[in-house]
Amino acid sequence: MTSVAADSNPSLNVTMKGLPASSHYASGGPRPPHGTINALFFDAVERFDRSDALSTKVNGAWEPMSHRMIMERVRRTALGLADMGIVAQERVAILSENRPEWLIADFACVCSAITDVPIYPTLPAEQLPYLLNDSGARAIFVSTADQAKKVASIRHDVPGLQWIIGFAATTADGCDFTLADLEAKGAALDNTERATTFKRDALAVTPDQLVTLIYTSGTTGNPKGVMLTQDNLYSNVIATKTSLQVSTSDLALSFLPLSHIFERTGDYFLFAHGVRIAYAESIDTVPANMSEVKPTMMMSVPRLYEKIYARVVENAVAGGAIKQRIFFWAKAVGEKWADEKLAGREPSGLLAMQYALAQKLVFSKLKARTGGNLRFFVSGGAPLSPDIAKFFYSAGLIILEGYGLTETSPVVSTNTFEHYRLGSVGRPIPGVEVMIAADGEILSRGPHIMRGYFNHPEATADAIDEAGWFHTGDIGELTDGFLYITDRKKDIIVTAGGKNIAPQPIENMLRMNKYVSQAVMIGDKRRFPAVLIVPEWGQLEQWAASQSIAWTSRAELLAMPTVNAKMDKEVKTQLAGLASYETPKKIALLEYDFSVERGELTPTLKVKRRVIDKTYKPLIDGLYEE
Repeated sequence: MTSVAADSNPSLNVTMKGLPASSHYASGGPRPPHGTINALFFDAVERFDRSDALSTKVNGAWEPMSHRMIMERVRRTALGLADMGIVAQERVAILSENRPEWLIADFACVCSAITDVPIYPTLPAEQLPYLLNDSGARAIFVSTADQAKKVASIRHDVPGLQWIIGFAATTADGCDFTLADLEAKGAALDNTERATTFKRDALAVTPDQLVTLIYTSGTTGNPKGVMLTQDNLYSNVIATKTSLQVSTSDLALSFLPLSHIFERTGDYFLFAHGVRIAYAESIDTVPANMSEVKPTMMMSVPRLYEKIYARVVENAVAGGAIKQRIFFWAKAVGEKWADEKLAGREPSGLLAMQYALAQKLVFSKLKARTGGNLRFFVSGGAPLSPDIAKFFYSAGLIILEGYGLTETSPVVSTNTFEHYRLGSVGRPIPGVEVMIAADGEILSRGPHIMRGYFNHPEATADAIDEAGWFHTGDIGELTDGFLYITDRKKDIIVTAGGKNIAPQPIENMLRMNKYVSQAVMIGDKRRFPAVLIVPEWGQLEQWAASQSIAWTSRAELLAMPTVNAKMDKEVKTQLAGLASYETPKKIALLEYDFSVERGELTPTLKVKRRVIDKTYKPLIDGLYEE
């Protein structure tokens, strides 16, 4: 794969008609044949037929589920949905944490050509009506009693929602019936002609059939439903096979939300290739679950790797002077070893001996924490620090970083064992084209590009041009066919945990508070969102006087813990109803308004976030210190 100038490729000049000339172009090669997720599902069940396709922890023990059991439950759930009168292309939502029932409900919908609508289980009840109404969901699967009660509390705001179906939740929690009831309904039809034609009908679904609506936040306004087809997801699964070599001996620990396209397509990939999948109990139990199931591979956002790294460093520092010196010596040796390997040279001599000792004293312990069998990690959803990637690489735990968006199903590019470059997000996968436009924006084209945004034709036209190029909103570079992400064109915050946050609506909400004059959210590539606040001085000074607080300057007033606590309370109260990941965890108070003169605002008074980040970097960094 090579990077070439646009004007040296005649075919590219045709596709770029009406667009600015590109600076670089790369292609992952021929696209996979058209296909469907349904075909992958039936093929996997018949070809692998293993007793431990999935596993989950129940009452303290890991319980397996076979391919045959999955097939039976999917078929019966699909027959139950059909008996309810839900037909192809109607919408059914899924509000649940990761568990086997999520996959069963999903495949039942997909095989029935029903469009499912995954919803993050962490969303508050207030945000559900828009998603359910906009998608037109007739039914919703919910996992627990808490999720069921959440939906029941807003049901009067969703007139089109007819049924709430509980996985573990029951009618006592607000459900109309349970998944077990639905499967029983399907089981009663299991010997009828409808059951015998289930597979035939599922395999007759065409590649252009809509599979899912995944709602993603924009820079302003409400979330938009990304329409992904059978072929979008099928092509991504097949193309990724050439990048990630897996086998039936592999075991993956799944813990990122299946409502996120990264984990969902990833689990399709794992299932299609006979990889055993173990569902973690929760995000918090991932370290313990790694030790228990001993995975050979895992997909994660950068936050997991940051936590592991921080814990390793913390333990080394807390272990006394000798342990600390050994750790940092091993880290330095590992970096030298990594430099040689990444340069294509095999470390030898003294460095090889030092590295062997570093492995024994330090890195082997890190490997043990991951279960001892890990072959590789996959990272996506947000940029990974090259320093952390290098540390894991030097420890013998390679992290294959990739790039993609919900709109791209999601994989655009990824590093591989054969083609690995630290700091990059790898090369485009087969069938995927990548181009850097004249303004530096990353464009992509291929079978992975969404059909469009549901009910938003204008937004679709803005995102996908006439030549079929999707405009990612990210700024990047191509070097030797490797893609590097250098900036963000979109005004979206992506936390280190991979959560997308649209800051402008939140800032607008904050400015409605009488104590807030200006507000700017931060948190891109950080562990959590925070916010810089310029107080409405008249209101704050009046409140301070009412509290008998004495001050000689505004700077002195802002430094007072009582004032900070007051403003923090105002922010939290004003933003009540937001999802936890959207809510700022910390605030910093500023004395002066942002200004055009200092370059912090555009002439139209839009915030220049990069300028804010640079100007207030010491203050911002302080918010994220442990």
